[in-house]
Amino acid sequence: MSADLSYFALFLAGLTVLGLALAPWMARVFDGRVILLAPVERALYRAAGVSGAGQRWTGYAAAVLAFNAAGFVLLYLILRLQGWLPLNPQGFGAMEASQAFNTAVSFMTNTNWQSYGGETALSHFSQMAGLTVQNFVSAATGIAVAVAVIRGLAARSAADLGNFWVDLTRATLYLLLPGAILVALLLLWQGVPQNLAASVTATTLEGAQRVIAQGPVASQEAIKLLGINGGGFFNVNSAHPYENPTALSNLIECLSILAIPAAFPFLFGRMVGDRRQGWAIYAAMAALFAGVLLWAYFAEAAGNPLHAGITEPGVSMEGKETRFGLAGTVLFEVVTTVASCGAVNAMHDSLMALGGMIPLFNMLLGEIIYGGVGAGFYGMVLYVVLTVFLAGLMVGRTPEWLGKKIEAREMKLAALTLLVMPLGVLVLSAASILTGNAQSAVQDAGPHGLTELIYAYTSGTANNGSAFAGFGANTVWHNALIGLAMLLGRWGYIIPVLAIAGSLAGKTRAEATAGTFPTHGVAFTVLLVVTILIVGALTFLPVLALGPIAEHVSIAAGQSF
Repeated sequence: MSADLSYFALFLAGLTVLGLALAPWMARVFDGRVILLAPVERALYRAAGVSGAGQRWTGYAAAVLAFNAAGFVLLYLILRLQGWLPLNPQGFGAMEASQAFNTAVSFMTNTNWQSYGGETALSHFSQMAGLTVQNFVSAATGIAVAVAVIRGLAARSAADLGNFWVDLTRATLYLLLPGAILVALLLLWQGVPQNLAASVTATTLEGAQRVIAQGPVASQEAIKLLGINGGGFFNVNSAHPYENPTALSNLIECLSILAIPAAFPFLFGRMVGDRRQGWAIYAAMAALFAGVLLWAYFAEAAGNPLHAGITEPGVSMEGKETRFGLAGTVLFEVVTTVASCGAVNAMHDSLMALGGMIPLFNMLLGEIIYGGVGAGFYGMVLYVVLTVFLAGLMVGRTPEWLGKKIEAREMKLAALTLLVMPLGVLVLSAASILTGNAQSAVQDAGPHGLTELIYAYTSGTANNGSAFAGFGANTVWHNALIGLAMLLGRWGYIIPVLAIAGSLAGKTRAEATAGTFPTHGVAFTVLLVVTILIVGALTFLPVLALGPIAEHVSIAAGQSF
């Protein structure tokens, strides 16, 4: 156990160093000080008719929505026309309409929820020209929005938030492409394949023949991780040895998932001219991460009480990968759900009740413990606005952040986003239950079945993409409603947070006074963490009590489902 805890501590320390190292490069990129590919940039802008002029928040949001809509249409057509497109050695036909809708929405929103098996449903062309392209541009969209939000917070009095097309291009050219190439090379070194073959046939030790799918795995895997997309080339995702062959590749993948989100608080500190502000937000993220990681680890280490006296003491490895052990499995489980990644190296449906509650809880908070690329930071901004408002009430002053007053408009917009997760999770899940579509999709009875349902709609609304494997999501009903949940979870945050940034950008920054509540110290970090936990608990504790908590109590009493 001490070795596992040391492993976690070293991981968090390494992640912090990685974030600190990446932030200066990102600051140079988005300030326009990196000109390595300036001719390529200019050519792209000319081809697209982009002037580079600044956009108000409305123009920025409109550009995001238009780009997302175009990406959805293109990917939907690729999936529906797959049988007539090239690079299809398996001869796969068109994807069914509702599933194609769900998949196109999923990858366009950076969710990568999959109600299909990648190696049995998609051609190489669909994987590369469809999914991989969206892996890049959906991640770049989140990064661009977060940078625009930071500009709004940092501005002393400005009318615009930058240019979406410029930010999108720079995020792709200078951050995601080189990062994905590096990660792909590391994975190739560890044994991840990269080819255009259909499959190979292997003979097992028992003499049986097994057909093993092949394809451009390393390139898809790299951006799946770095862009926090999560959609696996194979159905079992990073539990497949072709996606995640070794303990070292497992560590590389975990660091890749959180690298950019960990850099964003430090980027924020640089851009607003006060690095202590970035450290305060990073400390809140790190504290929450450490808490959920330890909870998940000890919940799994306790083992199954129903097996006490029957098997040797220790963790149940059912559904887990013995190559990585408990520490590697739990670390991946937590990393992928504190981010909006959704990649898995074990089956979350097989976790102990309280262990399985942690990835669910991570997502219910709204992907703000590091979170998605960009999405995690602008999600955290909404909680900071709420915390600053509460702090202002406590000290009897108008709430301020970075010298700008938080007024009724900002609070209404921030409060609006608090409805996104309950609407996407609780309302849509309830609709599934009332229509009978939930009962026909869950694998298990009792509270575990409820957890399977809630997890699916939480994963969609949080733009995560992971799943409790026992949930049968590939129906017209769930393809449509989870698709709606993904759209709500993406745009329900982007539009209000851009509106807040636009509002704050136009305000003049006032100098701090003796009565200003500091937002860069330990007190503010603690208040931010407490606010996040209280809001999450008040909203979702009842459904957690009916699901994983009730299952844990039942198991402790000797009952299984």
